[in-house]
Amino acid sequence: MQHKIEAKMKRVAYYVSLLQSYQQECLERFKSDPMFEGAVLHYLYLASDGCIAIAEMMLKYRNIGASQSYYEAIDTLGEYNIIPKQFAYDFAKIASFRNFLAHDYEKIDSLIICEDALRKLDDIERYLIFIKENLKK
Repeated sequence: MQHKIEAKMKRVAYYVSLLQSYQQECLERFKSDPMFEGAVLHYLYLASDGCIAIAEMMLKYRNIGASQSYYEAIDTLGEYNIIPKQFAYDFAKIASFRNFLAHDYEKIDSLIICEDALRKLDDIERYLIFIKENLKK
């Protein structure tokens, strides 16, 4: 199971690196280039969905059990000190963001995506570091 978690982490890190490369030009291109918009939204979805999958795999790997929701999966990581509790509480909002990307994509605001979402990529990187550190234990 550990190698599956590490493989998923590697893919999420790749998606984050792609998204980081889009940050500089995001606002202009997002409005004018539908292929760019699609790529940004797709990689944001894959990154957020991957973070949730990692949480679910970690719960199974640590024999904690399944969660009832995506939000709960990440929050539970904090309850069991796999990631810091306050970080888990804040980061669990990525589950709502993932659902928004999956179901409400017609309501996308370029400013929210380019200014807010892409600025939170550091949180995903921190999450991956916390998971990596826990896997070493």
